[in-house]
Amino acid sequence: MTKTKSAEAPTLGNTHVREYLDYLSAVRGVSERTLSAYGQDLSHFCNYCHNHGIEPEKATPEEVRLFIGDLSADGNASVSVNRRLSSIRGYYRWLQRFSFRTDDPSSPIKNLKTPKTLPAFLWEAEMAHFSELPDKAGILWPERDKALILVMYSAGLRISETASLSLPKLEKDISGARIMGKGNKERQVFFSEEARLALISYLEARQEKIKAERPTDRLFISLKGAPLSVPGLRWIINKYGERSGLGKNVNPHSLRHSFATHLVNSGCDVRVVQELLGHSSISTTQRYTHVNIEGLRKVYTKAHPHGGQRKQ
Repeated sequence: MTKTKSAEAPTLGNTHVREYLDYLSAVRGVSERTLSAYGQDLSHFCNYCHNHGIEPEKATPEEVRLFIGDLSADGNASVSVNRRLSSIRGYYRWLQRFSFRTDDPSSPIKNLKTPKTLPAFLWEAEMAHFSELPDKAGILWPERDKALILVMYSAGLRISETASLSLPKLEKDISGARIMGKGNKERQVFFSEEARLALISYLEARQEKIKAERPTDRLFISLKGAPLSVPGLRWIINKYGERSGLGKNVNPHSLRHSFATHLVNSGCDVRVVQELLGHSSISTTQRYTHVNIEGLRKVYTKAHPHGGQRKQ
């Protein structure tokens, strides 16, 4: 079996694929990041088809299955393979919808099994310690970084939502904001009093960094006054994660996971958490209901004198 040429730079020469991506952007309101991922996935599939003398629009279920099999054989993780299969499914559903073909060759193909893992999160005491790091570490920009950590955590924001958050979207009393989430869905989020006070302190310092010739209304900016990008935000959080001494891989998504876990553990209705997180499906939110039990089990196993012993 010939392996996919995943090392090659993907090319997007298929007219229907380009039209599909335009549709996702203009009609479905898909974000640039997601659109880029779909384009990469479909480019690799089109390259594979062309290398094997197949027209992507006329591929059979067996040919799609062979592509998925080659991805696995190349050592791609099951999560990555399933993501590419999802992109292919979306493309063929679009072809069906607009009568470019009558069937979906990807429909008989099942997702690969993936290991079930609980989201990484910080316990309340760990989160309190992490949010105090900017005051103690003496690195980067303490006022900004403290506000950044507390805003992301207290509102459960995605990193992309944090990067795009602008001053006009803040409530007048800095108690919350309107967030544009996935699929261009807007939702209301709230800031804790600690986050609100940190934001007020940061906004005063922020004003001094704004350049008159290049003003920006983005909330979080660099020391040079430019809007912080997603990679920039990730780098800042990761930097404090390295300094935390918590022994955990603390990243931007850890703050969102911690927000959801703490709400669920405090008895908050899972549908309220779903609304605050901006999840389209309740099943995505329900995984947090299992975090507390599993976390308690780990604490028990580690702390109890007989917790690690099994009955013979």
